[in-house]
Amino acid sequence: MARPAQELARTVMAQARRLGFARVGVCEASPSDYAAELRAWLEAGRHGSMAYLAEHFDLRTDPAGLLDGARSVLMVADQYAQRGGAEDPPLEPGRGRIARYARGRDYHKTIKKRLHTLCDRLAETHPDASFRAFVDTAPVLERELASRAGIGWVGKHTLVINPRIGSYLLLGGVVTTLELEAPPEQKPARDHCGTCTRCIEACPTDAITPYSVDASRCISYLTIERRGPIDPGFHAGMGEWIFGCDICQEVCPHNSARPKRWLERNGGKVNPEYLSERDSFDLLEVLRWDEEARREAFTSSAMKRARLDMMKRNAVIAAGNALAEHELPELRARVAEIAGDAGETEMVRGAASFVIERLERSGR
Repeated sequence: MARPAQELARTVMAQARRLGFARVGVCEASPSDYAAELRAWLEAGRHGSMAYLAEHFDLRTDPAGLLDGARSVLMVADQYAQRGGAEDPPLEPGRGRIARYARGRDYHKTIKKRLHTLCDRLAETHPDASFRAFVDTAPVLERELASRAGIGWVGKHTLVINPRIGSYLLLGGVVTTLELEAPPEQKPARDHCGTCTRCIEACPTDAITPYSVDASRCISYLTIERRGPIDPGFHAGMGEWIFGCDICQEVCPHNSARPKRWLERNGGKVNPEYLSERDSFDLLEVLRWDEEARREAFTSSAMKRARLDMMKRNAVIAAGNALAEHELPELRARVAEIAGDAGETEMVRGAASFVIERLERSGR
């Protein structure tokens, strides 16, 4: 017979599922098992310029600090792309690719709205309890909590992988004073990476070592978080990516194709709010943006965190990689124009100047 805390967990998890989450689970609000590893990672500078990751260390490694009297955490996962069904066709020369998670609506708003709805409903039935929802908005190790809650294991590329639906997952959670104990049907997350090293070998900037990523080398970090110039040594490896990167997930066997019936039987439905026909931007268009055009392009998108000068920097780098292989005279002319435009930021001008010099050295 299930204990009361298990029955309560079942009820709460069922409510979360009805809100459309692909996977849900619960775990204790207990200290992290990886505090020492996190500290070493930070001390090695692998967080790049993301100084905020070094802040609130004690809170980041103990979710109980998020809420007085916290006892449990409910973790949820939204699926933003289907395994095997998210293979992108080759881009036309002169376009810049964006990561799958950022193609639809802003996941922060999409997930948090439902988590707040869940908290409101739980507060009605448990008025003496407290709740705090988070989606990238609290200093908490979401991936570790998701693993503890049985949603999946943290793979060698450091992303959560569910054995059935893969790793195209966005995470959120609720820390609460309720006692929620994992019911027997919530199976522990077991590591199925085995001896596979595809993600490590595929990373074009050598950012991945087993179960660790040097963020300062990661294309997602460089295009989204890096506020200053990007080391020219990474330019070629960045390829056509101008916001984020999916390479380590694309090569993962746990994201490989499965028959439709298998997918339906094993659950996991892509949230339609993340679906979009736009997988890329015309680089020439981006290089002509002003602030108003950037805001219009990123309406309701998670990409709005990238400033105009960052997007232009990324587009210049992607343009350089395209121009190294294709004759695109209008795009080249625009990059050359930017290199000499005093109205552009030094970061954008510098990237453009490097691209032009690189092309001239190679005889392009």
